[in-house]
Amino acid sequence: MAVGVLVLFSCLGLARYAYTMLLPAMQAGLQLSYDRMGLIGTANFSGYLVAVVLSPWLIRRFRPRAVISAGLLLIALCMAGISQSRGFLTVALLYAVTGLGGGLANIPLMALVPCWFRSRTRGRAAGLIIGGNGLAIICAGYLIPLLNRQYAADGWRLAWLLLAAISLLTALVAALWLRNAPAEKGLEPLGPLQPEQHGSMPIPHEQQGDGALLLRLGLLYLAFGATFMVFGTFIVTSMVRESGLSEAQAGHYWSWVGFFSVFSGVGFGSLSDRIGRKQGLALVFLVQSAAYLLAGLKLGAIGLLLAIVLYGSAVFAIPAIMAAAVGDYLGTARAAASFATITIFFAVGQTIGPAVAGLLARSYGSFAPAYLSAAAITCSAALFSLVLPAPHRRDPA
Repeated sequence: MAVGVLVLFSCLGLARYAYTMLLPAMQAGLQLSYDRMGLIGTANFSGYLVAVVLSPWLIRRFRPRAVISAGLLLIALCMAGISQSRGFLTVALLYAVTGLGGGLANIPLMALVPCWFRSRTRGRAAGLIIGGNGLAIICAGYLIPLLNRQYAADGWRLAWLLLAAISLLTALVAALWLRNAPAEKGLEPLGPLQPEQHGSMPIPHEQQGDGALLLRLGLLYLAFGATFMVFGTFIVTSMVRESGLSEAQAGHYWSWVGFFSVFSGVGFGSLSDRIGRKQGLALVFLVQSAAYLLAGLKLGAIGLLLAIVLYGSAVFAIPAIMAAAVGDYLGTARAAASFATITIFFAVGQTIGPAVAGLLARSYGSFAPAYLSAAAITCSAALFSLVLPAPHRRDPA
C-alpha cells in the first residue's frame, strides 16, 4: 500500500494534477489561449486512453510491476522534456506521452487491489492508495508558487524538472518493492472470508449479463471522467483570471483540495464497503454535483471555498469504489481486464471534458458554463447509480 501511495503520488498526482497549478505560468510563458490550454490537457488524456487499450495485454505479457515501473520512467523523461519546451506542439506531444505513462502506472496498480484485498477491505484499501493523489496536490499547491516567486518566468520549467526527478525515484522504488501478488511474499489477500464462501474458487469466465454490467459501470466512469477534470484543470485559472486571486492564494486554495482529497477515497471507499457500491457511487456524484454548481453560479468567495471543499472531499472516491466494484461484480480473476475495460470509458470522458470546457470558455469568456454542464452530468449519474444490480459473489470475498 505504501508503494501504491507513492506510485499514484507521481503518476497522477504530479503528472496530471500539478498541471492545474502550472497552467497560469505556462499560459503566460508560452502565450497559450484558453482552447490550447484545454487541448494540452486533452493530449494528456489521449495518451492515457492509449494506455487503457494497451494495459491488459502488457499486464499479461510483462506483469504489473514491470509495466508500472516502465510507465513511471516514461513520465519522468517526458516531464523533463516539457521543462525545456518552447512551444505548444512540443508540450502537447510530450504531455500526451506523459498521459500514456500515467495510464501504464495507474491501471495495473489499481488492478492489483482486488488481488491483495478481499471484498470487505477493498474499498478502504483502494481509497488509502488513491490518497497519494491528494498528497501530491498539497505538495504542488505550495511548491509551485514558491518556485514561481523565486525563479519568475523560469519557475514552471524548474517545477517540471523537479517533478521528473521525483517520478524517476518512484520508478526505482516500484521496481524494487512492488509485488504482483500476495503469494510472492507467502501471503494471502487481506480481509475476512465470507462464511458461505470458504473453499470456493474464483470464476474466471464470463457469465450472462456481464457485458451489460460493464457497460453500465463504464458509463458512470465516463460521466466522472468527463466532469472531474474540468474543475481540476481550470479552477486555479478561474480563480486567478476570473476571481482576481493571486497565484499564491489560488495555490493555497488548491492545496485544500489536496488535503480533503487525501480522505476522499478512503472515506467513501470504506463507506461503500458498508452501504454498498451503488449507494456509495450515488452519494459521491451528488457531492460532486453540488461542487460544480457552486463553482458555476459564482456566488463569491464563500461559494468558491465551499465548492473546493466539496470537490476535494469526493474527487478520488469514484476510482476507489470502481476498483472495489469490479472485484465484487466480476471476481478477482477478471478484475484487471474488467477495470481496464471500464477505464476506457473514463479515459474517453476525461479526453473530451477539458477540450469542450476550453471551447466553452473561449466562447463565453468564462468557465461557468462548463461547471454548470458538469453538475448536470453528475446529477444524472447519481440517479443512474441507484439502478445498478446487487453484486453476486464470485470468489472468496
